[in-house]
Amino acid sequence: MAKDNMPRYTMRIDRTLLDKLQYISKYEGRTANKQLEQMVKRLVVGFESKHGEITEEMINEMYSNN
Repeated sequence: MAKDNMPRYTMRIDRTLLDKLQYISKYEGRTANKQLEQMVKRLVVGFESKHGEITEEMINEMYSNN
């Protein structure tokens, strides 16, 4: 299997909520992972339309402040 450069993120979630996510994902013809990816993309677009683009500089600053 080929390795990729996609970061992994582990999430804890209530079982009932996960089951409902999986139901919706299947209904829409996606995996739960792809469904979450689409939801995150919509969140970012909405945030940036309200607050402006999140730049690489802003992200780097966020990590340097930890």
